[in-house]
Amino acid sequence: MLKSFYRKNEVEAGCDEAGRGCLAGPVFAAAVILPKRFKHPLLNDSKLMSEKHRELLRPIIEEKAIAWAVAHVKPLEIDDVNILNASFMAMHRAVDHLEIIPTLLLVDGNRFNAYPNISHECIIKGDSKFCSIAAASVLAKTYRDDFMRDLGQKFPVYGWDSNKGYPTKAHRSAIKIHGVTKHHRMTFRLHAEEL
Repeated sequence: MLKSFYRKNEVEAGCDEAGRGCLAGPVFAAAVILPKRFKHPLLNDSKLMSEKHRELLRPIIEEKAIAWAVAHVKPLEIDDVNILNASFMAMHRAVDHLEIIPTLLLVDGNRFNAYPNISHECIIKGDSKFCSIAAASVLAKTYRDDFMRDLGQKFPVYGWDSNKGYPTKAHRSAIKIHGVTKHHRMTFRLHAEEL
């Protein structure tokens, strides 16, 4: 059962990212402030949910949230600062766009670059422990999936509509045959022989 809050008297924003392990495309992040009483039987870590359930939950989260925002960091920026820092940057950008300023950030994972003037708590597997982080994981994942599906129409040979930029065998094979695009992360191991 997901917890509704970490501290009762805080305005908490759950933060999570999607796409850290991909070979192509941006890393997305979301920040979500939920009402303390928000519950939904389908809500969980987005990786444990079906695509259908994620798509069903997204508009519910957007409607019921007190505030929410989604942001991303492009592949060039990822290559420049590394994927870990890019993930933190994407979360910061999402928090930047919240219409309400939270007093506490609940961040999925064990590390975070502090956001100015807002305290944070890192929570390992937080997306399967707290509603707001799970909601952020759903938004980050669904927005990124939509982005990669659209991008996949322009670059069909890489199969991004199905693999979303993750390092599948077919994706690596397409890179070997067709080369890379400006949407690939050049600092990642793009070829199977580099593994």
